[in-house]
Amino acid sequence: MSHDQVIDECKKYMNDEQLAFVEKAYEFANEAHKDQKRASGQPYIIHPTQVAGTLAKLNLDPDTIAAGFLHDTVEDTPVTNDDIKKNFGEDVAFIVDGVTKLNKYQYKSHQEFLAENHRKMLIAMAKDLRVIMVKLADRLHNMHTLQHLRPDKQRRIASETMDIYAPLADRLGIGTIKWELEDISFHYLNPEAYYRIVNLMDVKRSEREKFISDAITVLKKTLDGLGSKYEIYGRPKHIYSIYKKMVNKHKDFDEIYDLLAVRVIVKNVRDCYAVLGAVHTEWKPMPGRFKDYIAVPKVNGYQSLHTTIIGPGGKPLEIQIRTEQMHEVAEYGVAAHWAYKRGNFNGVQETSSGEKLDMVREILELKDETKDADEFMKSVKSDIFSDRVYVFTPKGEVYELPKGSVTLDFAYAIHTQVGSHAVGAKVNNKLVPLDYKLKNGDVISIMTQTNATPSRDWVDMVKTSRARNKIRRYFKTLDRADSIEKGKQELAETLREHDLSTKEYMDKDHIDKLVEHFNYHNADELFAAIGFGDQSVIGVYNRLTIEKRRKDELEKQKRREEEILNAGQQAVTSGNSNNDSSSVMKLKHKNGVMIQGVSDLMLHLAKCCNPVPGDEIIGYVTKGRGVTIHRADCRNITKEAEEQGRLIDVQWESVEENNAQAFNANIEIFGYNRGNLLSDVINKLNSLTKNINNISGKVNDENIAHIYVTVSVKNATQLDDILSKLRDIPDVYETKRSDN
Repeated sequence: MSHDQVIDECKKYMNDEQLAFVEKAYEFANEAHKDQKRASGQPYIIHPTQVAGTLAKLNLDPDTIAAGFLHDTVEDTPVTNDDIKKNFGEDVAFIVDGVTKLNKYQYKSHQEFLAENHRKMLIAMAKDLRVIMVKLADRLHNMHTLQHLRPDKQRRIASETMDIYAPLADRLGIGTIKWELEDISFHYLNPEAYYRIVNLMDVKRSEREKFISDAITVLKKTLDGLGSKYEIYGRPKHIYSIYKKMVNKHKDFDEIYDLLAVRVIVKNVRDCYAVLGAVHTEWKPMPGRFKDYIAVPKVNGYQSLHTTIIGPGGKPLEIQIRTEQMHEVAEYGVAAHWAYKRGNFNGVQETSSGEKLDMVREILELKDETKDADEFMKSVKSDIFSDRVYVFTPKGEVYELPKGSVTLDFAYAIHTQVGSHAVGAKVNNKLVPLDYKLKNGDVISIMTQTNATPSRDWVDMVKTSRARNKIRRYFKTLDRADSIEKGKQELAETLREHDLSTKEYMDKDHIDKLVEHFNYHNADELFAAIGFGDQSVIGVYNRLTIEKRRKDELEKQKRREEEILNAGQQAVTSGNSNNDSSSVMKLKHKNGVMIQGVSDLMLHLAKCCNPVPGDEIIGYVTKGRGVTIHRADCRNITKEAEEQGRLIDVQWESVEENNAQAFNANIEIFGYNRGNLLSDVINKLNSLTKNINNISGKVNDENIAHIYVTVSVKNATQLDDILSKLRDIPDVYETKRSDN
């Protein structure tokens, strides 16, 4: 979508003043990104324009469209959040800040960095759901351009999308984005299964299209007699949903009933049930395949009638029946019915009825209950993104809980006091224990006693993080004094084990910094968390001593680098030839890389060229980072590096001695696209190497397949053999080693 097309989309529902505001955001972003390009080589501004276009199709407000144009400016350009606030207001600045990544160098691991980023985004989303609308649009376009990244990045981003962003779109009811994110992610995570389903769908496509056409013809004749207005069409099929049903329900492709489906759109709820009656009059319904999501909507607002009937020729056919408004909510979720459509946009954290969304409430509760970002994200995935069960109170109120929840989870979902004083439950008027596993449709009544208190084994009984945290909080309060003292002792003992002074490191200044970093209110709260086991004492120790350890490591690396460089220079001045093995550092790969005689120097194999035993190699000494081993022909080894004296001669200890180790190698395969080409490549690779670490591919407009593979090899000889034998596959015309 071009900039002009985005503006045309906005014109459908914005006034001139609002359009000018959106246009101003585009101009600002265009200037900020003017010299930048994407991995594809395209001008960077194309990406925020596509993001803004997706948001405009959802008819979102001017602030959100502006944030779509501006969302990468703070992260990728000199623009600050204060600049955004000054030019576009606090709301836009908040949304942009919500989707801006944290500083990566503040975190000791990539996992911690990702967890903190997701936590930051979800908490911002709980305050203003427009944050996640922008992030979903951003992720959608990034997924469409994923082919320009390395295979390992493709898989990492696809996995993150499947774990976080597709479930978010689902919980917000935005089906049009959810399905697309899932299918693209599936393509990169499991290409073999993806293409298998695509091929299965293609094989009998014409037969299925005729079946749907015949069913619609019969259905139209039936519905014309009702005198109601309707639309009817075949429902699009989504590859990942088909795969899930095949795996989870152990079904063959031909057994997936809703592979063939028809959707009927009518004017009102009464017509929905009239159409259902007409359908069941014309065709016999399949037992157990009727779902009424109109009477009992899904938590994300989805409403529709689903029924599976025995259609023409005796084949199963799913029919979905809904109103126009229900269809809009099914496609666009929260964006379809919030207050901005009535000119009263308030940040969209509430539904049009003014009730806070369940997901938002749960995220805010988890934020207060969990201190660690990784624990927070695990709780979000288990409590919010997992499969759900729907149960009822005796008064008919619907509660949604993660699949696997027990009656005690339900008690805590009602209220903390109900859970704390629970002694038993009735499910469907039958007495059950507190660990009874809930099923869809259960009607539950919790029995309580005033003097009852939680039991410590409840922590292992419940499924939800919410209930578990409430139980643990009860015992934290009960054992607080002992936990504080225990926490102090554990931290002091850890310091003494490392020969560090408790007087120096447990003073007020150091402890106050820890309290702030770990987001506690005071020192007692921090020590209590350590004593209770909620906060790792090693994690606190590492943070407490981070500056000292960094300083010590830099000093050690500096000394070792100087020794290495001096050794290399002495070898040159003494007249030794590069071919003289005595002047060359010996390299051995065993649980990492080491140079003989210098075992405490940081060493790593360069990921840009992935050297393997048998390759000619060279070492590059980097200040503060040790030595990186490159292939001698790596394009990143420049003349400037040689002139700076940062290159040292290295060689493999012995190619044979490395035969037990695995080295990653990237391969590119080119061939004429045909059925089973990818399957043939995978089968050949499986016969040549033990591990295929990553595989992805694409087909261009000329039907040429380009397949990327990362495999494990012992040495360059094995890699050459793999490349040679891959060329024996019919229709493969080129294989080569890749530097990416």
